[in-house]
Amino acid sequence: MQYSVLGSTGVKVSRICLGTATFGVAPNAQDAGRVVDAALDLGINFVDTADVYGNMPVFDRPGAPAAADREPAERILGRALRGRRDDVVIATKSHGHIGPGINDGGLSRRHVIRQVETSLRRLETDYIDLYYAHNPDPNTPLEQTLAVYDDLIRQGKIRYAGLSNHPAWQVTHALWTADDRRLQAPVATQVKYNLIDRAAERELAPACRQFGLSIVPYAPLHGGLLADLRVLDRDVAGDQRFAGPGFSEAEIAVAREVDRLSRAWGLAPYQVSLAWLLFRPAVASAIVGAETIDELRANASAADVDLEPAQLDALTALTSASTA
Repeated sequence: MQYSVLGSTGVKVSRICLGTATFGVAPNAQDAGRVVDAALDLGINFVDTADVYGNMPVFDRPGAPAAADREPAERILGRALRGRRDDVVIATKSHGHIGPGINDGGLSRRHVIRQVETSLRRLETDYIDLYYAHNPDPNTPLEQTLAVYDDLIRQGKIRYAGLSNHPAWQVTHALWTADDRRLQAPVATQVKYNLIDRAAERELAPACRQFGLSIVPYAPLHGGLLADLRVLDRDVAGDQRFAGPGFSEAEIAVAREVDRLSRAWGLAPYQVSLAWLLFRPAVASAIVGAETIDELRANASAADVDLEPAQLDALTALTSASTA
């Protein structure tokens, strides 16, 4: 496993990050513990979760327990990491609605503090390494959210703050605000980013490179399409795992070309797709939501793949940064 420094923190994280969005569904609660064990054995020390992961109806799928019968992913992860918590860099988030109440979501001081306390209990820890604002909140001034993160950092409940799914202008605004108010600034951004979806390269990636933030991409294999074309034979694939649409014909065409090039180079598509992404500027670690130990092991191997410049160029030419 290879490692990189997360933003300006000095903290080293594995180039492959274990994603837990579907913990409790695939893998189920029992198998999730074994996936975590395998991740640590592979040298993965970075795990990503969120307060809404695991037991929300959006994750429902045939054959899995209903949402009401599932545990939150954070609780499953906390149990799996008992006795090994300090070996792992844990990232979690808040913003999404976690209940029917009018204030059960957002980035207000009230909600953020409540959710940090909830996450600490579920994760069975007294600190969170990286805490993201999961999405922008138009109802809460960004300076209020940054101020509560600063308070939580000073209290030792979180170590660093990050922004997820925020456009470049909001990331820049957050940095300016933190500097002006003498607050702890965000150190990382999380965004959907892969060879098919390169929208992050238009403005976010240059901003992160300029200001020293790390990018931690999610969906690095575009819902499995860039991992193996056999994903097309699955009943549930891509954004369908989160109640979204399937793949477009244009996306499938790109994946077929990635598959062709990979085979010609003696590599697997998932290795090539992840290796390309990890080579992109400012990318520190790619979040892999592996549903099985075999998937995790396969994806982890990409961290040790070094593509030649000509190979990287050939992959980059398949799509453009205007892809949205």
